[in-house]
Amino acid sequence: MAYLWALRLNSKGALYAAGGSNAKVLRFDDKGTATTVFESQEMAAQALAIDARDNIYVGTSPDGKVYKIPAPDAKGQSGKATVFFEPKTKYIWDLLVDASGTVFVATGDKGEVFAVSPDGKGVLFYKSLETHIRSLAMDAKGSLLIGTEPNGLVARVSMTNPAGADKPEQRPAFVLYETEKKEVTSLLVDPAGNIYATSVGEKPRPSPGMPQVQQFVPQTTVTSTGQTVTTTVPMPAGQQAAPFMPFPSLTGGSEVYRITPDGAPESLWSSREDLVYALGLGTAGKLLLGTGNRGLVIQLEGKRTYATLPKTAAAQVTSLAAGAGGKIFVATANPGKIFALGPELEPEGSFESQVFDAKIFSQWGRLSWWGDNGATDGHVEFYVRTGNTSNPEKNWSAWAGPYNDPKGSSVDSPAARFAQWKVVFKNPAAPPAAAGKPAHTEAMSPVQGMPTSISWVSLAYLPKNVAPTVDGITVQIPGVRVQGFPGQQSAPGGQQPAQLRMPPTTSSVPGMIISQPQQQAQPPRFDPPPQGLTQRGYQSVLWSARDENDDDLIYHLYYRGEGETKWKLLKDRVEQKYFSWESNILPDGAYYLKVVACDSPSNPPADMLCNDRESDRFEVDNTPPRVEGLRAETANPDTRIRFDAKDSFSAIVRAEYSLDAGEWKLAFPVNRLSDAPSESYEIAFRDLGAGEHTMAVRVFDQYENSASAKVTFTVEVAKKK
Repeated sequence: MAYLWALRLNSKGALYAAGGSNAKVLRFDDKGTATTVFESQEMAAQALAIDARDNIYVGTSPDGKVYKIPAPDAKGQSGKATVFFEPKTKYIWDLLVDASGTVFVATGDKGEVFAVSPDGKGVLFYKSLETHIRSLAMDAKGSLLIGTEPNGLVARVSMTNPAGADKPEQRPAFVLYETEKKEVTSLLVDPAGNIYATSVGEKPRPSPGMPQVQQFVPQTTVTSTGQTVTTTVPMPAGQQAAPFMPFPSLTGGSEVYRITPDGAPESLWSSREDLVYALGLGTAGKLLLGTGNRGLVIQLEGKRTYATLPKTAAAQVTSLAAGAGGKIFVATANPGKIFALGPELEPEGSFESQVFDAKIFSQWGRLSWWGDNGATDGHVEFYVRTGNTSNPEKNWSAWAGPYNDPKGSSVDSPAARFAQWKVVFKNPAAPPAAAGKPAHTEAMSPVQGMPTSISWVSLAYLPKNVAPTVDGITVQIPGVRVQGFPGQQSAPGGQQPAQLRMPPTTSSVPGMIISQPQQQAQPPRFDPPPQGLTQRGYQSVLWSARDENDDDLIYHLYYRGEGETKWKLLKDRVEQKYFSWESNILPDGAYYLKVVACDSPSNPPADMLCNDRESDRFEVDNTPPRVEGLRAETANPDTRIRFDAKDSFSAIVRAEYSLDAGEWKLAFPVNRLSDAPSESYEIAFRDLGAGEHTMAVRVFDQYENSASAKVTFTVEVAKKK
């Protein structure tokens, strides 16, 4: 089958598995041979339960039914399946049989639980405000537990209705915990009465101001990688529900919780990648998680501590069932398979680390480790391989090793960007596993029979030094001075904040350091953002730079004039990524800057590397313009003021005038456009009062250098004709 959904064992230890497609139930004998005991045209058999008399109940979807398969006869032959109950709902998610033989049926998309007596008479037992009842369990006191979707609730439903509450929606239910996720996929109660719940998927977040939608339809998708997600979306009027898909695809990861008998909840484990579909109890009562989409069985060793058991050759682990003698049966999907886990121990087992990306071509050094119960006494062997592709199965070096000294051995792997280590646990005392019966890969040490464990692994490496990169240089407009974090330097009075033009940057995420013994570990650096202030006569430059080795950098600044070939030092050993200087140290003209970044603070002189970048052309102009030929021409009733503004380097951008100490007013040049180093101006007045007047003018070049002048003239009294 493409996928299996549920595993159950009857009182005689016979194993049954339900899945699809089409909906099917298989029985397995001791040799693993499968016999079909049920098959229908429905898409999936998603729920399976067995009562105390070994009658089998199967829930199918979509638009499913509950079928009853009579207990097998003395020869192990099952009777003919018949329809036991039809809930008239879209989905049957879970089945549970209590001690009295009542079958509880968890359904969606109306969030209902049905109770069906042994004779097949069913009633609506509980009506929820949730869209789906996804999982069922019985607590230690015989009360029904439900897990819901889309709000991820774990609730206890009363087995009796109070007086006067004869409707299912009036049946009391108490929410034990609202999980952080959307869908409670599995519930489990251990012998001590602890309730375990796993929830998956991001909860829907309503948009502010949007009206609440009362009715939802489940929508399910299967991705190309086999991941499955269930979501609920508003159902438009008159529109059919989305077609059923067996593996609802979920995003947002999963979380596992424990609710103690007194009702206190706590989170035990979480993952952003692995989705937990099933819960089970392993040896010594340890919690087992069946996950997707890497097909892993995970064993929780403690809070936030876990072990990965043998990986299945499938995408999802969908069900776990405890067999006799400590054996655990594991059902999978994509493809559908059944594995037997333990209880025998393998003579040896291995674990491969995740691929480590040094980000840079690196030399690999010593491997060392620490652990317990034989980890440092020759009961483990380490291997290392390296390569330059992210997939270790493609053109990497062969495994180098074994390395047996926990205090450190130099690895014989070629320099490369990626590395991976593998540990092999030796257990010579363990007998070989029986054929066809996969066993634990947990090695048992001779130390009090405790499992060997590895606590930490260190693989030293030295990245090849790479020259730093200057990503961009931005020269600020004249009259801006740059300083560090506010308050780092005192600002002279009268300065105002100035908007800085920032240089372009390129993001670079440094590689995680496993071990770099050649360098002293440094705390993360914080570069305070530069602050701009207006200050006449200053020129500033900002730049962005990075180093793939995450080295400390120091900068040297050079300049050259336009048409020159030799770079001259402006400032050396600058630690920050900005610099301001008094612009009058440079004659008027066009210039270029060069920023040289060096990683000398983090490397010896022989290994130091530098890189540089040149700025765009910029201009320096400290010489003010000139006002020439300022004169007044009076001829009643008109008066005209004429003058020329000239600059030796840049354009005249603005001229203003003030008559008799009045406010400054803008004057346009004769040609109406201020764009040249020489402009002529004419200002006309009509009917000025008789007597003496003073006209002041001032002009500005594009670098805000200014010049002013004035002329005094007399307007004669108008003569009478």
